[in-house]
Amino acid sequence: MVRASKNAAKSKIAANSHASTAGLDAVFNAYPQPARSSLLALRRLILDTAKTTTGVGRIEEALKWGQPSYLTSESRSGSTVRIDHVDGAQVAIYFHCQTDLVATFRELYPDKWSYGGNRCILLSADDRIDEAALRHCIALALTYHLNKRKRHATAPSPARRAGNRS
Repeated sequence: MVRASKNAAKSKIAANSHASTAGLDAVFNAYPQPARSSLLALRRLILDTAKTTTGVGRIEEALKWGQPSYLTSESRSGSTVRIDHVDGAQVAIYFHCQTDLVATFRELYPDKWSYGGNRCILLSADDRIDEAALRHCIALALTYHLNKRKRHATAPSPARRAGNRS
């Protein structure tokens, strides 16, 4: 009985995985050119950055709000990264708006891209992507919670900040 439940659960996971892959493929195929090519290049860059960034672990690719999304579900190291076609030949990389990620990117790369408030980096699908800078931003997003935990762990306690050494 338990074995049947486990097999049913595995089948359900496999079916959901296949359905989400088919859904992702359909979304990518629906994008117009040149946006589709740019989004597929961004997808490869995100997945490659996740593989080569310490602490990220396996990345989950899913659809959130109808957009290809990249989550660090296994390690919980980072914030979700989403990509989408915006308008014409423009694409966007979206980040959680309640983080300081886009503000950090704006400080690091003020003239590199256009920004959509505190939500996204806007790119022209016709332009060549600065892979190194974008990889850096993606790595910062995929390790956002990990880095936040490290900052809190190394921050001095309020008593130490006040000069009490007890």
